[in-house]
Amino acid sequence: MDAIYQALAEIEKNNDSAALCTVVKSEGSTPRHVGSKMLVYPDGKFIGTVGGGDLEHRVMDEARTAISEGKPRLLHYNMSDPSRGDPGVCGGQVEVFVEPILPAPSVVVVGAGHVGKAVAHLAKWLGFSVAVSDDRVEFCNPQTVPDADAYYPVAMEELPSQFKVNRRTFFVLTTRGSSVDAVGLGPLLDSPAAYIGVIGSKRRWATTVKELKARGVPEEKIARVHSPMGLELQAETPEEIAVSIMAEILMIRDKGSGKPMKG
Repeated sequence: MDAIYQALAEIEKNNDSAALCTVVKSEGSTPRHVGSKMLVYPDGKFIGTVGGGDLEHRVMDEARTAISEGKPRLLHYNMSDPSRGDPGVCGGQVEVFVEPILPAPSVVVVGAGHVGKAVAHLAKWLGFSVAVSDDRVEFCNPQTVPDADAYYPVAMEELPSQFKVNRRTFFVLTTRGSSVDAVGLGPLLDSPAAYIGVIGSKRRWATTVKELKARGVPEEKIARVHSPMGLELQAETPEEIAVSIMAEILMIRDKGSGKPMKG
């Protein structure tokens, strides 16, 4: 059990993912007692056990799905008759609670101008981990953008090698022009990021798309991009635009509809 707790601490420290599987109910003859735990990683590696055999194999499959979907689940198994699909013949019943352990959601603001600063401020207030990147060092520092947790004064295309991107990463590109986006977007589109948004007009995005295609970026990857990004709020000021952008990110993260609450 100590190994599992140590592994959980490492997962939190490294901002990684896993699923903690715990036997929460055991009736009759079952392979493991209540409180038995197993920690499952996205690649299928695991620590601990909830019973071995087909039962454990099924729980591991459910654990990996829970990591992917980001939702916990309660599993119930009869251990009586394999001919009916039961994962054992012990004769008892067992319930296993599967809890996904996910990295903290992070917003990565690329381009630390007026809108970028406003997005960083709002994202931090909303509880996101915030990173800021700009290839201009004078724009990418705690004095200029005090609300970030980390600063990456590098070109956009270098970000994936500097920052650990995962399915809880939300990229917000508030850059100074289409030329910057066209050069830097390719590596981001190869990442598992949950969201990649690009600021600007439809015309600016059309120019970027043309350049991306010229660089050999496939259409299905380009289709991942949200541009113009944000919800339609008729936003004008940097602060209003930040609200529009973060509203879309919250909607995507929490699978909202974006529709008015009043029916």
